Amino acid sequence: MIHLLLLLLIICLGPAVFHYYTWYNRRGRLVNQIPGPPAVPLLGNLLLLYALGKRKINDLFRGWCNNYHPVFRFWFGTRPTIHIHHPDDMEVVLSSTKCINKEFVYNNLEPWLKLGLLTSSGQKWHQRRKILTPAFHFNILKKYMEITNEQGKQAIKESRAAGKENDVPLLSFCSKYTLNIICESAMGVALDGEIDKEISANYRKSVDKMSGIVLYSNIFPDQKKRMAMLDLLLSAEKDGLIDDNGIKEEVATFIFEGHDTTAMAMCFSILLLAENEEAQNRARTEVEEILSFKDGNLETSDLQNMPYLECCIKESLRLFPSVPSVSRHVFEDIQLKHCLVPKGAEILLNFIDTHRHPGFWPDPEKFEPDRFLPERVRSRHPFSYLPFSAGPRNCIGQKFAMMELKSLMARVLYNFRLQAIDRTSDIKIQANFVLRPCRPVRAKFIRIDR
Repeated sequence: MIHLLLLLLIICLGPAVFHYYTWYNRRGRLVNQIPGPPAVPLLGNLLLLYALGKRKINDLFRGWCNNYHPVFRFWFGTRPTIHIHHPDDMEVVLSSTKCINKEFVYNNLEPWLKLGLLTSSGQKWHQRRKILTPAFHFNILKKYMEITNEQGKQAIKESRAAGKENDVPLLSFCSKYTLNIICESAMGVALDGEIDKEISANYRKSVDKMSGIVLYSNIFPDQKKRMAMLDLLLSAEKDGLIDDNGIKEEVATFIFEGHDTTAMAMCFSILLLAENEEAQNRARTEVEEILSFKDGNLETSDLQNMPYLECCIKESLRLFPSVPSVSRHVFEDIQLKHCLVPKGAEILLNFIDTHRHPGFWPDPEKFEPDRFLPERVRSRHPFSYLPFSAGPRNCIGQKFAMMELKSLMARVLYNFRLQAIDRTSDIKIQANFVLRPCRPVRAKFIRIDR
């Protein structure tokens, strides 16, 4: 009987003791000095998320960023997260060489990506970054441009064949071609929708299924000269710096980071230009001056002569950053401008709120590409615009992404007039790793016949 009573006492008091320790140890006391929504023992603020559902979570966090400006705390059960969006705080975290570790949110990606460049830390991350950085050198981007040209031509050919006017489902349209570009750039294989195609005996590596997509981490002998990224990985393998599993990790990471993010950026760029006819026409005029004298093949130098189109894409990424937030695990106290974040907490860097901060972006909800004219960029806080993050863990493929986006968007504008069907003001956003609409969205493509 005494043992039973003791067991019941432990069961009853255990959660209370754990809650007291979590909330009233040094970390908990410092975290609770930061404003935030009311929390309950053990569950923290999780009941708020459960009650709302996935479609309303994004609105909830955006509201807290405004209500508890410039920083707020949120308890994921017993795990505290500090949400920041002021550029001064962003600069401290992203410039730090110590605060570079990703845990918490990114742990959910490990079953798929394992410990590739996105999810790894420490020496492994430094080594992988060093191996892969040359894959995005300017001269290598010229090779990727060949692939982007091929897929861009195919996208336009299929879209023009659909008729004079066509209501285009943007999520599937953008995803199809950005996926093919990223797969062929990484591995020499364009899926073209044939996910279960027969595997050739010439493939060097085995087939790996991840998230329902067959990733061909292999080489065709006659395409090897184009495969700069895989060449680097295979060279590193010969030097003993990476093994077969490591190659698969980085190929999977490259596809995850480079496919959906670019697809969403393209999707929102089309939506916003469809809504803003003046900006669309101005960008099209710029594109026509170049593509009118081309036989469908763009070069990287041509993209440098599309400054206004680049402004449009950057403004789209400001309003709808493909990666709306990232996290950092704090292994030692870090002093921000607006609070002290204690060891053991997580920092959530909310780029989407930084990009709409009225102190740095006048009339922040308005689509205004001229914000990115050189003279206006020079006078702005360097950490007020972070579509590719910044600092040591910035996006390694940002130049590749901009090249791909400008190339695809230039072709779309040259061949079609865009007309709004679904408006961005009516679109609800999912809370996820990559920013996505909660439902399918469309725009009307009106073919231009020259």
